[in-house]
Amino acid sequence: MSSGPDGTLDPGRLRPPGVGLLLAEARGLFELNASLLLSPLLMRAPRGDGHPVLALPGFLASDLSMAPMRRYLSELGYETHAWRMGRNLGGLGRMRDALRVRLGEIHAASGRKVSLVGWSLGGVYARDLALQAPEMVRYVVTLGSPFANDVRATNATRLYEALSGERVEDFAEQREAIAGDLPVPTSSIYSRADGVVNWRTCLLRPSDRAENIEVHLASHIGLGVNPAALWAVADRLAQPEGEFWPFDRAGPFAIAYAPPEQAVSA
Repeated sequence: MSSGPDGTLDPGRLRPPGVGLLLAEARGLFELNASLLLSPLLMRAPRGDGHPVLALPGFLASDLSMAPMRRYLSELGYETHAWRMGRNLGGLGRMRDALRVRLGEIHAASGRKVSLVGWSLGGVYARDLALQAPEMVRYVVTLGSPFANDVRATNATRLYEALSGERVEDFAEQREAIAGDLPVPTSSIYSRADGVVNWRTCLLRPSDRAENIEVHLASHIGLGVNPAALWAVADRLAQPEGEFWPFDRAGPFAIAYAPPEQAVSA
């Protein structure tokens, strides 16, 4: 059993990933190297239509962490944007206004709706932005983002609370909305081998414009540079505005994806 915020044992809570998975996060470097080696295959992904994409980094990360993602999407024809807010030290409530301003700048400059790609905490921000300003958001892709179920089930919760000044239980109504259905199409990419967040916190409710995509053996810190995850992001963003169809797990990285029915099984 795991402990609740008051220190008592709570049998209903999910556990954060174990120490073994956490230590195995070092394999993220190999995922980056794999993407570099497989770049000719990755460039066979569907081309973009030039619409803007805002990349939001995870907790403690900066725009540098999303540079490979932005570079890849730029080469596929998208207009990519960094968040330009330095290191992500957390604070869902504190960051809301600044994120909406940044989204508004990109939307106004391009005259087009903006797709959001968020890694970990960045994906939580992305879902919140889609709820705040659906008229400016085209698509949301999250990567290992703990927005559903028991969001305390991560190995970063205490540090998040210490640095952000927020408790996970704060903004309960806002967090409940983020875990629900979005007004725009969305895909949640995650891995059961994630060593930072419990993968069950990444599961959205599948619908006719929302889906879960599981990538086998991906790490949390490597998910944004994992070749199969990169391919999935590119494939999802290539859909025409206002349209949605389920992710086709065929292609050069087919072996890396769990079947759809497994990807929604908790």
